[in-house]
Parts: sequence; structure tokens; C-alpha cells
Amino acid sequence: MANLPKTYTFPPLAAASPEGLLAVGGDLNPDRLLSAYRQGIFPWYSDDQPILWWSPDPRAVLYPSKLHISKSLRKSLRTRGFEVSADRAFALVIAACAESRNHGEGTWITSGMQEAYCTLHRMGYAHSVETWHNGELVGGLYGLAIGKAFFGESMFSRVADASKAALVGLANSLAADGYRFIDCQVVSEHLTSLGAEAAPRDRFAAELNEAVEFSDKAARWHWAMPAQELL
Repeated sequence: MANLPKTYTFPPLAAASPEGLLAVGGDLNPDRLLSAYRQGIFPWYSDDQPILWWSPDPRAVLYPSKLHISKSLRKSLRTRGFEVSADRAFALVIAACAESRNHGEGTWITSGMQEAYCTLHRMGYAHSVETWHNGELVGGLYGLAIGKAFFGESMFSRVADASKAALVGLANSLAADGYRFIDCQVVSEHLTSLGAEAAPRDRFAAELNEAVEFSDKAARWHWAMPAQELL
């Protein structure tokens, strides 16, 4: 683990602690953030901490075509009448993701994080996927698109399966547009149930390097979800 200087360089990924902590300090300058994501590094910290930069091993990776949709989820998405959109309400989505959860516990999506990712959204890198029901925002997710990689950050649901509807819409769009993977960051039972894999850091770094080789002009994000319903 290292303290960051005021440049946009990071230590090598192999220098991370066993828990994945790679560096401390720096700022949320858009160029630093983009540099971090291109190298497989992301910020994750609380208001009472300095900025912490992570590169866990293994890494949770979801290949869009391998998203697992259970029979119960498939039935739910067919009957709930959700509408899924992209980049219609980015600020609302990230604010909803930042709301306290788990009996009043705080959130790692600080006000500084929200401001930084809203800046990245205006720059065309950060994107939201929204789930609507009867015109009301009921779920969604947000993340970054760089080259042919999508870096998932957080999701929320106000009704059952609303965030999963957003994930299905995202995976459909990314698969149609030739994206290589969704970076889900940290392995969890929930992500594994949706089809995410635990990729060793070296493998993830190699796949990431190939995915971000695509120039922004050649591989700019656009919502490519087929016009038909989610399923």
C-alpha cells in the first residue's frame, strides 16, 4: 500500500494488501478516476476516512451473455410492467444508491463521490440505468463505460427486482454492443447467483487491458438494448 502523490499514477496492482487495498490519498479528479479504472482500481471509503483505492483479488466479473436469470426472476420481470431506460435520471439514481441502508448504517457514496461521478456523467463516462413503474423511479444502477468495459458501482431497489431489471437491461445492451464484461468489483454470494465469476487479478487485468484499448471515439457508450421487452 502506498500514499499517492499529486500525479495520476498508482502503485502496481501486485502491491495491494491481501484485502485489496492499494493506495491512500489523492483526490477524485476526473482524470485520476479514469486513470484508476483503466488500471483496474476503484475508490471505496467512508466520510471519516481518506480516499482509499482498491484492487481486490479475486475480482467479481460478469460477462453480459452469462447473466443468470432464474425462473422466478424471469416470471417477475414479465409480470411487473417495468420500463428500463438509460441516462434519464443519473443524479437521482446515484442519490438513491447513496441513501442509508441496513438499519441506518451510512454509505460509502459520499457527497464528494456523488459530485465526482456526476462530473464523469457530464463528460460521457458515467451512466445510469433506471427502472420505472407507472412513471416512478423504483430502481436502478450506475457505473462507468470505458472502451468495451463497464464498471458497475452500485444499485438500488424500492420494489422487488427493480435493480435486477436494470441489470438485465444493462447486460442486454452491453451484449448487443460488444462489451467484454461488467466489473462487479467484490465477489459476493448475490453476484455469484446472477452469474458473476471470481476472476484472479492477473486475468482480470489482462482482459481489462484488451477492453480499454478501444478508443473512446470508436467505442463510445450508447444504449443498445433491443426494443423488445426485457425478456
